[in-house]
Amino acid sequence: MAIRIVRLGSPRLDGEGTRIGTVRRPPRGVPKSDFATRDWYDVWFPNLAPSAETVRLGQEAQTPAQWQAFVRMYRAEMATPDNSHALQLLATLSQYTDFSVGCYCEDEARCHRSVLRELLAGKGAKLA
Repeated sequence: MAIRIVRLGSPRLDGEGTRIGTVRRPPRGVPKSDFATRDWYDVWFPNLAPSAETVRLGQEAQTPAQWQAFVRMYRAEMATPDNSHALQLLATLSQYTDFSVGCYCEDEARCHRSVLRELLAGKGAKLA
């Protein structure tokens, strides 16, 4: 049992389980009824997505210092009680079932899902 961190829209892996989209917006031009069959996500959970302002900061980051500013801002957002509880819930569920969380970004190293991976690990999640 574990959480996989994935790129939404990529082909699903065997045993991946339910795919959770931690993104601010649904995929453009895709009918809602096709989200799961086209490997986007089964469940949309924007609570763990960065705010619009934070997303913009991450997308515009050109230097390591700018990227670290994004990371600090996203971590602060995830430290709120509601988001912290959501992270703990996912970490606990990872002990009992397989599922995945993801975002659209091509490069995980420059995506909030790299930080999300660390936050989940910090809550005791089993990661694939």
